[in-house]
Amino acid sequence: MNTPVRHRLSTPRAAALAGVLFAVLFTTVMVLMRVAVPDGGDVRTRVAATLMPFAGIAFLWFIGVVRDGFGGFEDKFFSTVFIGSGLLFLAMMFAASATSMAAAHSNGTTAEFARELTLAFGNTYGLRMAAVFMITLATIWLKTNLMPRWLVVATYLAAVGILVASDISMWLVLAFPAWVLCVSVLLLTRAGVIDLDR
Repeated sequence: MNTPVRHRLSTPRAAALAGVLFAVLFTTVMVLMRVAVPDGGDVRTRVAATLMPFAGIAFLWFIGVVRDGFGGFEDKFFSTVFIGSGLLFLAMMFAASATSMAAAHSNGTTAEFARELTLAFGNTYGLRMAAVFMITLATIWLKTNLMPRWLVVATYLAAVGILVASDISMWLVLAFPAWVLCVSVLLLTRAGVIDLDR
């Protein structure tokens, strides 16, 4: 009787494309939601709500790719905060997308309440969880030297800015997918999927 050969799972090199996909989808979702907030545009919020789960799937893949990069350097404490803040960010954005839909299908006081809830989920809670995600990841990179120092410093600065100013502008949420895009391009370059020297 032949015993099946077991193979160790490995992260595909192109899996870092998930971060690029997340950045594109999430930016699209946020722009549609933010433009729809003042007037409750039904079509825009419906498109945003349809795209949001796909952005979420891409973000989960991005978390997996980044965590895979830790290798043997992974620390349980930092990994727990990293994964937990990432999942909370995603949950808050799903909630913001859902309440945005509710705002589009309501009027009067109910619509106003749903719009405020959308902003609270997205900016007050979601963005701050994104900042914690970034700070934790920057700390892991700083302690392990897995990423260049300029990225660590830029991540800390962007995260502190998001943490402090997330309620000032509803467009600040776009800083997070821009950061994910930057990290993803760097990961793809290291994996040899993108050659920046061409």
